[in-house]
Amino acid sequence: MAGRTNAPYLLVADNFRRLISEGEWPPGTRLPSRDALGETYRVGENVIRRAQELLIAEGLLEGRPGAGTYVRAPQERLHMLRSPAPGYPTAPLAPTGVATWDAQSTAKVPAPPHIATRLAIATGDPCVKTVYEFLDERRRPAMTSVSWEPMAITGGTAIVLPDGGPFAGRSVIDRMGHLGITVTRTVERPRPVQTDRDQAQTLGIPTGTLALLIERTFHDSDDRPVETADLLIPADRWTVDYDLTLTGEQDA
Repeated sequence: MAGRTNAPYLLVADNFRRLISEGEWPPGTRLPSRDALGETYRVGENVIRRAQELLIAEGLLEGRPGAGTYVRAPQERLHMLRSPAPGYPTAPLAPTGVATWDAQSTAKVPAPPHIATRLAIATGDPCVKTVYEFLDERRRPAMTSVSWEPMAITGGTAIVLPDGGPFAGRSVIDRMGHLGITVTRTVERPRPVQTDRDQAQTLGIPTGTLALLIERTFHDSDDRPVETADLLIPADRWTVDYDLTLTGEQDA
């Protein structure tokens, strides 16, 4: 553990943080080249690169293609609330200030292995894939969600496309209820991730920036998965709060 603590790139990253926090590198500052920084800290270019990538993930730096690495301006932190609604096991994420959202569904998309596992179906089974984009009042991306539903459940019904038909825009719980399916619980697994190029472009953030990924799966009364989704939220812009009401029937 001590060796990891004293890793050269971590020591360089600590120095970068100090320069930023003490104002020697104010927001908007363009960092010297990796060669120049390597000479200053007497380390190789790879060490400088890893230190910069770490601070990009933390939201302190940003890489601008073709222009270099810059100190990132502080971002206003907003709040998303995770709170159950009456009669529902959970409510959607409700970002404060979200003005609009858009969705695009595609039918007969083969389930990739990790999605098939989460839905308890075979790899390649047809699903409806829906991509949601949530925008704030300034039309900035606030969150994305990629949802998968097995067509073995919804195919040939009025709810097959979440963004179309008489139930367009309704919750998974409402739509499944139309088929006589009762959604009784959801499993959510949050974890931090570094955004890849496509994710970063969709969210309007630098590649490698830290984001919160929530893997969510809805289950019916037979404990069958009926929908799974990946919700991706920029971690430097949003704080996610869980507000869960506990009843006396639950175990301590």
